[in-house]
Amino acid sequence: MSDKRVYSDNPRVLAVQTLAKIKNGAYSNLQLNQVIKQHQLSEADKRLLTTLVYGVIQHRLTFEYWLAPFIGDKKINPWVRELLYTALFQMQYLNKIPQHAIFNESIEVAKILGHVGTAKFVTAILHNISRQGLPEISAITDPILRLSIEASLPVWLIEELVTQNGEAATRALVATINDAPMQSIRVNTLLASDDEVVAALAAENLTAVKSQVADHAYIVSGGHVASSTVYQKGWLTLQDESAMLPVESMVLTPAVKTILDAAAAPGGKTTQIAQAIAADAKITALDVHPHKIKLIEQNAARMQVSDRIQTQVLDARKVASEMETTFDRILVDAPCSGFGLLRRKPEIRYDKTLADVQNLARLQGEILDSVSQKVAENGMIVYSTCTILRQENDDVVARFLANHPEFELVKTVTSHQLKPDRHEAVLHIYPNDYHTDGFFVATMKKKSGTPA
Repeated sequence: MSDKRVYSDNPRVLAVQTLAKIKNGAYSNLQLNQVIKQHQLSEADKRLLTTLVYGVIQHRLTFEYWLAPFIGDKKINPWVRELLYTALFQMQYLNKIPQHAIFNESIEVAKILGHVGTAKFVTAILHNISRQGLPEISAITDPILRLSIEASLPVWLIEELVTQNGEAATRALVATINDAPMQSIRVNTLLASDDEVVAALAAENLTAVKSQVADHAYIVSGGHVASSTVYQKGWLTLQDESAMLPVESMVLTPAVKTILDAAAAPGGKTTQIAQAIAADAKITALDVHPHKIKLIEQNAARMQVSDRIQTQVLDARKVASEMETTFDRILVDAPCSGFGLLRRKPEIRYDKTLADVQNLARLQGEILDSVSQKVAENGMIVYSTCTILRQENDDVVARFLANHPEFELVKTVTSHQLKPDRHEAVLHIYPNDYHTDGFFVATMKKKSGTPA
């Protein structure tokens, strides 16, 4: 951060300050929400602030490449680098702002957060960029490195995606990774019908378009859903369309009475299960963190399904040793690297390593091993992640099945019969398939005659 303690409602100043904090480890969404709450900003300024922050995070490696020849080996203050990135973002991606305005505003921010010398330095860099132009990414001869810089994804992740999916499929996938995420909702059918929710949203000037991916799901535009009356009443919840698919695949018939949600926070899927089960069925929802259990309980209370959910603080790896009950259905929406969520959490691309992915895969396997001991005869485990890497998906499932012959992999089914012609039983949803988050779902059934 700048050494100067500056309070400003200028969205460009706030963007640079916010980016510097995120670079130091703050979460983008939490930091941005905090800044918006603390400052008196117009709706236009809130939009500009949000666009600048997410835009710079999404394209950081691209900007680093473009700026390198102009900076050379000069040591510059980190916030100055973030300021130059915001200028590059506006120049390259926001075509409604003229270049002279971008330059003037950026130099003004340099004066506010720094001093005259900083402003002169920023002025010189921006004018050099204007005169010389930015280096061409197409000049990079290594195809992996070129795609890494184009998409602003680390080289190791590009290598993994190409190895697993091929170069053409990887290009198609990463081409959409920096698009703005859509705002999607799930209707709480226990309290309202789809038509009632759509009408209630329209009354608050929000437009809802039916999802092609999941049942009782809609894409909403025109405003902030979480601020709506219909949200506060519990008639709907915010949930990505692909995140609804694991529960759809659980086959929650009236005969299903006991359900375990093994890693349940913040409770989106728990409440989805609650609205799909019989009134006398019970869900046990676990999380290892007490504060996250509170999130599940708050979600359940808002959606008026608390009577169907029992929460418990427990590490899912201890289910076998700590729990007596057996379950007809177990959902393991496993802790994962989250690479399916890059549109919503763009900074995770820079934080995670291949070693992290491998460690998570071990954790996921341990959770499956533990909960599998509490599946009732003919019961099912649905395993899901919000990542697109096979180490945490197919490989985890393959190892589990090799060690647990009492389970068989069955085809994952969804309400809209997504990818019906696929040759594999598991379901891979990539961000470019339906413009949703990336997700993976596997369904494993316990064979008859194998008691818990």
